[in-house]
Amino acid sequence: MTDTSPNAIRIKNCSTCGTPFQCGDTLEGSTCWCNNFPPIFPPSEIVDCTCSSCFTTVCSTKIDEYVATLSYETATDNKAKDLPKTTSLIEEIDYYLENGNYVFKAWFHLKRGHCCTNGCRHCPYGFKKI
Repeated sequence: MTDTSPNAIRIKNCSTCGTPFQCGDTLEGSTCWCNNFPPIFPPSEIVDCTCSSCFTTVCSTKIDEYVATLSYETATDNKAKDLPKTTSLIEEIDYYLENGNYVFKAWFHLKRGHCCTNGCRHCPYGFKKI
């Protein structure tokens, strides 16, 4: 018999690409992988679960669209700084790799809530080293 309780791990097929993946929380307290992502989607936009790869792509696109609406003047009053703090970084959301180096994206900096004054490439606050 298959466990269909709300807290059971289920095998689902991605609603975008069709790839099977595990979805759900465990009774032991482990949470679904998608809980590591920022809660930026209104529930009305979610059709069904997607695999990690497709979810990362959609999430990154949504974040990039949001970041594009900010200016240097409005960056300090952004919704990313008010999200629950997390110690885990997500590739393509918080950073990307370039020649083996981490390059932090604007979203990573926005979550901090202020400029670190290091002249970061994607600083949404406008600080540039001279």
